[in-house]
Amino acid sequence: MTAPTDLLQLALRSLPHGPEFRFVDRLTSLEPGKTGVGEYLVRGDEYYLRGHLPGEPILPGVLLVEAGAQVAGMVAQEDPANPSLPRLKLTALRGVKIFGSARPGETLTIEATITGRLGLMVQAKVSASISGVKVMTAELTLSGTAAAGPAEGNSVS
Repeated sequence: MTAPTDLLQLALRSLPHGPEFRFVDRLTSLEPGKTGVGEYLVRGDEYYLRGHLPGEPILPGVLLVEAGAQVAGMVAQEDPANPSLPRLKLTALRGVKIFGSARPGETLTIEATITGRLGLMVQAKVSASISGVKVMTAELTLSGTAAAGPAEGNSVS
């Protein structure tokens, strides 16, 4: 399901990361609380690519997983049946498989499906692909904490 553009933009703005640590440029679809799809263009000027295989830069596999966590967090935070989770963070990984990598100029398609929710925890299955070829799959847990204090905000991962 593709959500209205304003909902997609609102969900993307809920991502608390600064630009240097965002691995989602845009959401292409969102079914709040259930599933979402985002995209990230590996530009090539990212600071961490300078040292990750100089001369043949690739997006580190752990950042593929982070991209999945960010999309899963946005899907979970937009769930109309549940309150937003303060300080949502990536807290567990299972079955992570990295089949390939993303290079400058390639666009990742990141999919996340919420598979369960219990209290402050969210379970999700995530994947990333390039031109229809899967490069990562994982199951992960995101966890929130008790209500944030005045100086604390929400975060995903």
